[in-house]
Amino acid sequence: MQKPTSITLKKLRLDDNNCIALQFTPCPIVEQYIKNYTDSHWSALEQKYYVYYNRTALNKLFDYLRLQHFFVDYSDLKPKATAIKPTPLAVKKAPPLPALSETQLLKLEGYKKWLYQKRFSDNTVNTYCEVTAFFLRYLSLKQITTITTRSVEQFNYDFIVAPNKSISYQNQCITGIKHYVSFIHGTVDIIDIERPSKDKKLPNILSKHEVKTLFEVTKNLKHKTLLSLVYSAGLRIGEALSLHLNDIDYGRGLIHIKAAKGKKDRYTLLSLNLIPLLHTYIKHYDPQHYLFEGRGGTPYSQVSARQVLKQSVAKTEIKKYTTLHTLRHSFATHLLESGVDLRYIQELLGHNSPKTTMIYTHVSSTNLIEIKNPFDYL
Repeated sequence: MQKPTSITLKKLRLDDNNCIALQFTPCPIVEQYIKNYTDSHWSALEQKYYVYYNRTALNKLFDYLRLQHFFVDYSDLKPKATAIKPTPLAVKKAPPLPALSETQLLKLEGYKKWLYQKRFSDNTVNTYCEVTAFFLRYLSLKQITTITTRSVEQFNYDFIVAPNKSISYQNQCITGIKHYVSFIHGTVDIIDIERPSKDKKLPNILSKHEVKTLFEVTKNLKHKTLLSLVYSAGLRIGEALSLHLNDIDYGRGLIHIKAAKGKKDRYTLLSLNLIPLLHTYIKHYDPQHYLFEGRGGTPYSQVSARQVLKQSVAKTEIKKYTTLHTLRHSFATHLLESGVDLRYIQELLGHNSPKTTMIYTHVSSTNLIEIKNPFDYL
């Protein structure tokens, strides 16, 4: 008895869309059957047939393939079971909070506008408003009508320390509440509430070989260009996604970063090897305003960019915890290891203080490999 033709359905991400790729052993009859399917498309970049993913489309595709009695392998589409980690006994769950009152909502809206007038970024404004909203709801829970140092300390313990939230989040909460007190012209002095010191962790660094491998496994042109640009220019992901087409100075070999962290402009490097890739990408995708665009001409989202990196790392043997910022750290470390002065690296990264850039001296292997290990002399 002849074995039925097998078609494997795989998850595929194309231009910010979830898709299903159809994989099968080359066969003109099967290919023509899939090509005749009204919802199928051909990706020249991926060299695959695909359909856009949704539940209705998936059921329709199943019905079409089963008309020819194809064996359909859809195991890649099944949700992966994840182990549920037990909550440590020491971590206490914060009590449920009441909703914001209309008065609190109005004050919070005014606070948001006040922060924008101070020229804080969207991310900072949203973070400060979010933590302040939690604090106001906590005051309602405890029936506290006046903000005092004690009330802030209570909130800090019950909602940050006891649930074991990060030091960074704790600092954001304290800063956001302090700004809120300034906004409402409060007379309470909460300046004495100290921010805890952050853990002085060293960043993960990819080797040049690992970076090269990461780019090699990234086949999608847009994704490859984005990751290559982040590494080759040492960009924060927000900076990369905010780039306009005219921010690339091909003649001078520079990239103009505008209104970055701290509202500062700077120039960073444009790799000569990246230029052909950029030209190919722009010609193929034809972005109109931003270098990397999502739907409707808006900037490509950070969520999508993080997903791109995650998918690429999964295709490699890299075991290190890797984020988009890891590419920026790796860029700086590789420059330092190649002999570039720390002051120039500071300028390229847009650091205010050389102390921030000094962290890369602790992860650079250049000086360490020159040290002779005493074990070698035994």
